[in-house]
This record gives sequence, C-alpha cells and structure tokens, in this order.
Amino acid sequence: MKRYCLAVDLVDDPQLVAEYEHWHSAGNGWPEIKQSIVDTGVVNMEIYRISNRMFMIMEVDDSFSFEKKSAMDAANPKVQQWEQLMWKFQQSMPFAKPGEKWLLMKQIFALNP
Repeated sequence: MKRYCLAVDLVDDPQLVAEYEHWHSAGNGWPEIKQSIVDTGVVNMEIYRISNRMFMIMEVDDSFSFEKKSAMDAANPKVQQWEQLMWKFQQSMPFAKPGEKWLLMKQIFALNP
C-alpha cells in the first residue's frame, strides 16, 4: 500500500467553508463519487482542514495511478458534475498552475521510515 498527501485551499469565506464541510459529512456526499474513488484503487481517504487550507491523505493499492484516476474521472459525468460543484468552494494555491486544485505534497520527514 502506498500513501499520498495532497493540499488545496478553500475560498476564505466561513459560509462557503461550512457548506463544503456539509457536502463532505457522513451521508451528504454523492455515493457515485465515493464509488468512483474506490474504483481507481483508493483504499482509504481522509481530509483535514485548518482555516481554509485542506490536507488529504490517500492510501492506495497497487492498481492506483494518478493518470488512471484522471482518465476515469474525466470519463465519468457524475465526477465532472461533482468537481464543478466543488470549484465553488475550492481555490488554487498561489503557486499552482492554471486549473490545478489538489497538489501533491512532498514528504520531508518520517519517524519510522
């Protein structure tokens, strides 16, 4: 199993942050989105937030690749609808390339490598 950590910013608006959290709380997400995540080889996913910065941990199996996930997401109309909705709440980090949202983070320390 492999782990990836990614980050993205939310629009710094308390109402939008609350709405974003609502969409991600138990029972409010779309089941098709959860299934699409699992279908790409993601075994576990957690998202954390402080202020308007979010941090995602993805644990994936050997079948996962970012290229595969990107292709599957692009071919899934429900995922595209979800992503369009989430852009209402998310914003690219200042150093992101145009259109980039979640950015892969580099591990710089491990207590038990």
